[in-house]
Amino acid sequence: MIFRTSATAFALSVALLISPIAATAQEVSQDHLTAAAAAIDATNATDSFDNILLQAASSIKNQLIGTSPDKVDEINTVVDEEAIALAARRSDLEAEAQRLFANAFSKEELDQITEFFGSELGKKYLGYTPILARELSKAARVWATGINRDLTDNVTKRMLEIESQ
Repeated sequence: MIFRTSATAFALSVALLISPIAATAQEVSQDHLTAAAAAIDATNATDSFDNILLQAASSIKNQLIGTSPDKVDEINTVVDEEAIALAARRSDLEAEAQRLFANAFSKEELDQITEFFGSELGKKYLGYTPILARELSKAARVWATGINRDLTDNVTKRMLEIESQ
């Protein structure tokens, strides 16, 4: 699930980077932002960010417990309370994602994205994305190894021919 949402987020991030986005934030309608929110939800684009606060809390706990192992209970309580207090700020990230999507895509495009990723084919695409990415990565490594081997062999043969002249 994390890889699937990460792959989707990455793909959409690339789309955002290559789309013509104004240097300054554009004013967008509430309908446009709502369409962006629906597209984000349909594509699971920000799901991978759900663990940011949990990972930060875990890291801080490990660090503090490492230096003060006698205060495990207090550390766990304080870190958990502070993490819960910060959880509401997750909506800030969603709002920023909505603005980014709204600036990158028209409302009509966002509606099309939502429709596609809400369809059976779109859901299948999201489900197979991590598998395809993993298999494509393997295929690329095998291909690169073969290309490197063949290039090395071909260059070596050509250099030997040149040297023998």
